[in-house]
Amino acid sequence: MPASLVDIAECGPRNEQASGRDRSPLLAVGIAGIGTWTRGAPDWPSLRALLRGEAGWREDAPARPAAGILPSGERRRAPDSVLLAAEIAGQACAAAGREPSSLPCVFASTHGELAITDYMCATLATAPHELSPTKFHNSVHNAPAGYWTIAAQCTAGSSAVTGYHASFGAGLLEAAALAVADDTPVLFAAYDIASSGPLAEMTRTTRAFGVALVLVPGDGALPQLAIAASSPGASVTAAPGCVADLANDNPLDAHALAFLNALAGAGARLTLPAASGLMLDMEIRT
Repeated sequence: MPASLVDIAECGPRNEQASGRDRSPLLAVGIAGIGTWTRGAPDWPSLRALLRGEAGWREDAPARPAAGILPSGERRRAPDSVLLAAEIAGQACAAAGREPSSLPCVFASTHGELAITDYMCATLATAPHELSPTKFHNSVHNAPAGYWTIAAQCTAGSSAVTGYHASFGAGLLEAAALAVADDTPVLFAAYDIASSGPLAEMTRTTRAFGVALVLVPGDGALPQLAIAASSPGASVTAAPGCVADLANDNPLDAHALAFLNALAGAGARLTLPAASGLMLDMEIRT
């Protein structure tokens, strides 16, 4: 039976020998492909240049993700979360040289489709019989995974993960555990879109951001990621100051940007949350 996120989470903190930073990792994977999107940095090369101080935000960047894998009709109807998830996932698969149809996938988001959630709350409060079945269909947390697997003709397993402010770490752990347990490449995509209406007071997410990785089991010449469980009191690694506005926007953004900053440089050790009682101690080697 493949290891699950719960199996990994439970085995880490109980291992007294595993409390040091130089312990053997629970999981080791390679990063074969990276995709990112946010307004002003619509792909990994643009964001990497920004993180390295080699370039600023691009004024000519597109205002919305292209999501080229989706048929044109679906692109017109799809909500922002689907467009964002499909764009970053497509970038990562292309960078890895992997067929999207062959990859199990894990999609993670803090809040899911906030714009439609706001619409549904307002409609239910004022005219509940007018609620759109299509919008309700697009509001569910696994809608981006569903759109992706249909467009990519992917018959491998897919899952949708959320861990509130630990969603990036929770999804990354799930994807890495799956890659190692099943000895297969896995697509991981994490994303959040801008909030609207009263929900904006709670989420304070003002711009869309997403990152996708194709993780492969074993060692190789690719950037390497080693993950081990860490004590709950460990300090969370901060994102760099050059993306402070984006990092302050949403915890998923901050955690993903700290991770990407290590990938953009010479590698680093960092600690990020995966659950309320579980931290991930990670080392990235580039």
